[in-house]
Amino acid sequence: MDKELLNRKVPAERKVFFISLRENPRGRVLRITEDVGGRRDTVMVPAEGLEAIRDTLDEAIKIHRSTPEEQGAQA
Repeated sequence: MDKELLNRKVPAERKVFFISLRENPRGRVLRITEDVGGRRDTVMVPAEGLEAIRDTLDEAIKIHRSTPEEQGAQA
């Protein structure tokens, strides 16, 4: 049985993301579920990959903040 360590709901435009950190006998995993109009897709990230995911997200945020949205949408 999974033990839930974190559970967050993140709305973004017409999507809702459910982010949870879970632990089971095999280890910890981050589960990211995207809900778009009732259709759900899930990605599971082993805990060992969390820092690399965070670093990549940080980089994407920096680029987003430094690039006007009009240019970012065309790229």
